[in-house]
Amino acid sequence: MQLFVGIVSTRGSAAFRNARTLSQVSRRFYSSDKRAETIGFIGLGQMGFHMANNLIRKSGAPLVIHDANSGALSKFTALNSDRSVEIAKSPVEVAEKASVIITMLPASPHVKEVYLGPNGVLKGLKKGSLVLDSSTIDASVAQEVAKRVGEAGSVALDTPVSGGVPGAEAGTLTFMCGGSNEQDFERAKKVLVNMGKNIVYCGSSGNGQVAKICNNMLLGISMMGVSETMNLGVKLGMDPKLLASILNTSTGRCWSSEVYNPCPGIVPTAPSSKEYDGGFGISLMAKDMGLAINAANDSKTPVLLGGLAHQVYHQVMKTTGYERKDFSIVYKWLNEKN
Repeated sequence: MQLFVGIVSTRGSAAFRNARTLSQVSRRFYSSDKRAETIGFIGLGQMGFHMANNLIRKSGAPLVIHDANSGALSKFTALNSDRSVEIAKSPVEVAEKASVIITMLPASPHVKEVYLGPNGVLKGLKKGSLVLDSSTIDASVAQEVAKRVGEAGSVALDTPVSGGVPGAEAGTLTFMCGGSNEQDFERAKKVLVNMGKNIVYCGSSGNGQVAKICNNMLLGISMMGVSETMNLGVKLGMDPKLLASILNTSTGRCWSSEVYNPCPGIVPTAPSSKEYDGGFGISLMAKDMGLAINAANDSKTPVLLGGLAHQVYHQVMKTTGYERKDFSIVYKWLNEKN
């Protein structure tokens, strides 16, 4: 599998044999019995579209897809016209036709509606099904969904991701998985390996979401720091490319500077070099930061920098023309301030 390129040195190595075995196990998971061959995928947004595309191409499994955006459905079926793709009219229809269901949705209310609503997954869920929700949501909602799915005789794991749109497209996402036991995780891993590079068991239900919101809070704080630093250097007359090269070889080095630098022209593939289009929307960052702040308040945990960063992202999001841009546009927002 392409997934393992770069981590094995020779085709005869133990690592290569293990990678090949995992690929073969993943394929057998879908061919061993008829029920396991069909996968449902709900949510073909910027992330979900690429995830589903990798899934169908690497697993070879037929897909049943659903999304509120008919354009996304048409685009996906056209892209995979040589593969087995069926469009479902509702989440309940997906559940009726698939025994593995994956969702990638914007926020907690969407997840509750898709699973627990009048036309939700639970209305058509078959016993023994595997449910994987890769949305970033409140841990309590993930636990509620897992409980209800369990009561219906199936298994649910929260499996949020890190890696952004580039990772979704390349199939190199990190999956942070929360579930009742490692046996369920191993079952889920055979599916997730088609979309990700690192699949990590984080413990009980909801812990995947805990890991995700902690990661995104740190990312939000880090991007704020890099944006302020780059802006200060530019305002003081420093060449931004030179400053970035120094940061990226010094103790200030971090992902937000090296891979996703918010200053235009530093990293050609970063959203900042593309008018801040694509990438991870600032509204989603504000939402994820809000989840972290709520969790911190509930647990009486101080998150001073997290709280300040959350406030700033909300201000930036409300700026006209910025609401649909990548979250790194916080640099431009700072740069335009007097």
